[in-house]
Order: sequence, then structure tokens, then C-alpha cells
Amino acid sequence: MRKSPRIISLHILFCIVLLCISACSEEESNLPLDVPRGYTPVLEIEMGDRILTFGPFVGYYFKPVNASDLSRLNFICFNERSHYTLDLPRNIKLFEGEAVLQTLEDTDFVVPADNRINPVIFADAPSVWLQNRPEPQDEFVHFHSAYDALGSVFTGYWIKHVGAGSFTYDMGGRVGPQSMLYHQVTPVVDITFAHIIEFDKGPALQ
Repeated sequence: MRKSPRIISLHILFCIVLLCISACSEEESNLPLDVPRGYTPVLEIEMGDRILTFGPFVGYYFKPVNASDLSRLNFICFNERSHYTLDLPRNIKLFEGEAVLQTLEDTDFVVPADNRINPVIFADAPSVWLQNRPEPQDEFVHFHSAYDALGSVFTGYWIKHVGAGSFTYDMGGRVGPQSMLYHQVTPVVDITFAHIIEFDKGPALQ
């Protein structure tokens, strides 16, 4: 039995609607990356006769509060490549916040160097590093080092994250509740962000 023209037309219309819905969903899950003017993924910091580099790491962009002073930064973190969560679209803004430059006191602590980025949890870190965090200390709970040609250095930034939305921070589905990275983010200062000090050897030494 041949289908009537009306049934065929309705079938075609239904397929077009499905294609439109699929295209819209794909567009919503893949937003264009919109980095504001003046933000950069990499900073070069002059420390006497040394040049240190900070960044890049996925999705983070920094801007000095004062163009001639790198001691305090504003930053934005995007969900580039869905690297941090699957709850929200790719490239959407996840965090904004502040970063404060500091040189950790050189103690006898042996800095790990197995990977490009080597974390030290607060429980294992020298107490003087934690005591000297910027105020309010319960908000600056994450440190990321700069690096030079030889690897990570003790100079870096204490970072305060402020959530731009609500989502599960699970490294794009790569970690679960057993990981200290895994947590729920809401649109407030993220005091549950991983309490770690990260020593970054730089991309050339990874």
C-alpha cells in the first residue's frame, strides 16, 4: 500500500524538527570561547634577574589588577574542552576570582617532581606556607607555582575561586567522589576547592 502524500509530508516535517532540536542542543553544548579583552593564559614575571612563567593551564585566563603590577590578578576560568565538568556547556564560564603573588618560604621540604603538575595537600605542606596565605585565608585555598627553565619554583599565586554557576566539579567525568578534586560548586566563594599547593614544572618539562 502506498502512503498518502499527507503522511509522507508529516514524516518529513517530523524529521526536520528532530534535526533542528539536535542542532540546537549541539550549539548549546558547544559555546564559543569568549575571553574578555586584556586577559591572557600566560604571564611572565620579573624576579630580580630571573624571568618566571605562570601558565598556561586549561581554561584559565589572567589580567593584572594594575597593568604595571603582577602582584594581584583577576582571572576567569572556562570549561574548555569540557575539562572541568560535564554539567554545563563547553567553554562556559565556571569561575572568576583573584590571585595573589607570593614566594613560599624555602624550607627543607622536598618538592615532588614526577609530573608536570605535582600537588602537595595541606596536611603534608610546611605549616609556614599555610600560615602566610593571603587574607581571608579560608578563601585562598589553592596555590599554583610559576616555573623557569629548570622547573617549578617557590613563587606562584594563591587563588580564590568564585563559582559562576552551579555544577559538579569532576574534571570532565574523570574523577569521582573519592577524589579530593570532586565537589559541588555554587555561585559563591568556593572554599571547598581542592586544598592543595601545586608545583608546575612547565609544559617543556612535562
